[in-house]
Amino acid sequence: MLIHVPAVLTPDQIATVRATLDAGRWIDGRGSAGHMAAAAKDNQEADLTDPSVRAQSDLILRALSSHARFGAAALPARICPPSFNRYTGGQNYGTHNDAALLCFPDAAAPRWVRTDLAVTLFLSAPGDYDGGELVIEDTFGPVRVKLPAGDMVVYPASSQHRVEPVTRGARVASFIWLQSLVRDDSHRRLLHELDTTIMRLNQAMPDSKDVAQLLGLYHNLLRMWSDT
Repeated sequence: MLIHVPAVLTPDQIATVRATLDAGRWIDGRGSAGHMAAAAKDNQEADLTDPSVRAQSDLILRALSSHARFGAAALPARICPPSFNRYTGGQNYGTHNDAALLCFPDAAAPRWVRTDLAVTLFLSAPGDYDGGELVIEDTFGPVRVKLPAGDMVVYPASSQHRVEPVTRGARVASFIWLQSLVRDDSHRRLLHELDTTIMRLNQAMPDSKDVAQLLGLYHNLLRMWSDT
C-alpha cells in the first residue's frame, strides 16, 4: 500500500528545517547502510548527533503525531528518529531492500523497531532538481514518486526501491522507518480503506446507525489484527 500524505509540514517549517540542514554538516550516507546496500548507495546524510539537526528531527516527529491522515494510514507503534539525506551531482541509491529490524539506543535499554513501513518526506520542491525520483516496486509494477516539499509517501519497507540519479540541483528529504500496530500490509490497507469510507459516509450521513456499525466493525478488526 502506497499512500501520499500531503502538507505534513508547513512552508515555514520546511524553511526552518532546510536552513538548519543547509548550514549543518553532511556525512557519507554509506556509513549507515548494510554491507550489500552500501555498494548501491551514493548520497549524504545530515549528522544526527548535531543538536540542531536532532531538533529538526523532533519537529518532524511532532508534526507526524498530530497528522490524522498519517496516523490512520500507518497506525504507528514505534517511529525511528527521522533522518535526512541529500543527493546532488549524479548521486543515487540503487535498488535495495531496507533492514527488517533496526536498533536505537535508549536510556534504559536498546530499542528495537521492526520496519513495517518506510516514509520519505520531501524537503525540496520538484522544480529545484532534475531526476531523484523515488521508484518503489509495487504489486503492479514500479511507481515513480516525486512530491512537493512538505508532502510524504508511506510504503511497505519490504518493497524494493531506489532513488534515481539527481542530475541538477539538490534533492533533500527526510527518511523514516516505523513499526505499525498492524504488521500485515493487506490488513493495514483494508483498515485504511474502511476508515476512509467511514469518514466520507459520516460527513454525508451524520448520526447514521449504519455508519456507527461500520465504525464498530473497524475497531473489531483493529482489535483482531493489532499487535501492541
